[in-house]
Amino acid sequence: MMERQNATDLNVLAESVLMEYGITPNQSQIIQNKGLKTLWKFSHNGETMCLKRLRHSPEKADFSVNAQVHIYGNGGKVPRIIRNNKGDAVTLYEGQVFVLYGWIDGRDLNFDSPGDLALAVEGLARVHGASIGYRPPEGARVSSKLGKWPGQYQSMRTNLAEWKEASLQSGGRPERVCFLKRVDSMLELADRAIEAISNSPYERLTSMEQQRYPLCHQDYGKGNALLLGTDVYVLDLDGATYDLAARDLRKIIGKQMEDGGGWSRDRIIRIVEWYEKGRKVSAEEKEVLVIDLMFPHWFFGEVKDIYKKNKIKPASKIEKAAAFEKSKLPVLQGLFGGGRP
Repeated sequence: MMERQNATDLNVLAESVLMEYGITPNQSQIIQNKGLKTLWKFSHNGETMCLKRLRHSPEKADFSVNAQVHIYGNGGKVPRIIRNNKGDAVTLYEGQVFVLYGWIDGRDLNFDSPGDLALAVEGLARVHGASIGYRPPEGARVSSKLGKWPGQYQSMRTNLAEWKEASLQSGGRPERVCFLKRVDSMLELADRAIEAISNSPYERLTSMEQQRYPLCHQDYGKGNALLLGTDVYVLDLDGATYDLAARDLRKIIGKQMEDGGGWSRDRIIRIVEWYEKGRKVSAEEKEVLVIDLMFPHWFFGEVKDIYKKNKIKPASKIEKAAAFEKSKLPVLQGLFGGGRP
């Protein structure tokens, strides 16, 4: 793990990197410093900018940063990327990866407010649309989840089954006892999703060339959507990946259901309707969205660190996650005109 650098060293580093752009910064300040990921805000010739040090490898950065260049060039509302003196979007300095952005001086959208959430979801849809057609530069490490959902489902299901066997052997801690009580119903849910995805249009939906799909954000939420005037700007696209838009929608919907007191058919429909103000979703993609919502992602996410990292968690959290998963089936039944989930 990289040692935390002090502010003086970090500012000297930023000044050295900005020489690659022919920039001498004014009023520089560190606005984020989490291990390797660091952000500096400064002004130059009256313009506010943001220098970002990425955790990614240069090859991975080439994919996500140039994706953002593509989105911006297509009219998508993302921060402008400023190229260095060599004309590159990504700058390598002493083995570290940097990107320079124009600063967006907007208001953070509150995902707990229906009005703000509506704007955020529509804004994401518009960025999805602007991302289509992206062709990464040669040598970039391409990120794609297209066609991989069935394998991911099976892998998570296998993990749950293996953790069940491990708990039967060891027993002991309350969270593992609680996991054992609930895991069989979660395995049944996983099996239903695996069967449903195999009988769905998923394979056909994901069989085109990558450039015909949007780039999903994968972590869209608080702090990643800014309102400037009437425009929503989407930030932090470091995890961009080719996929169906349903991937981002499933994560947004799940978070809203968790934070909003449970599953609501009306709220799910409303979120998709907000998205469709910016970009349409086909009936077939809505079908696979429902299947993705059915898979026990949230239970898996709650228990994985217990078994992968040997963390201790309150049994009540496991119980809550299982109840959350089981309560969704009546809501998903017939959603968007589909059949039995």
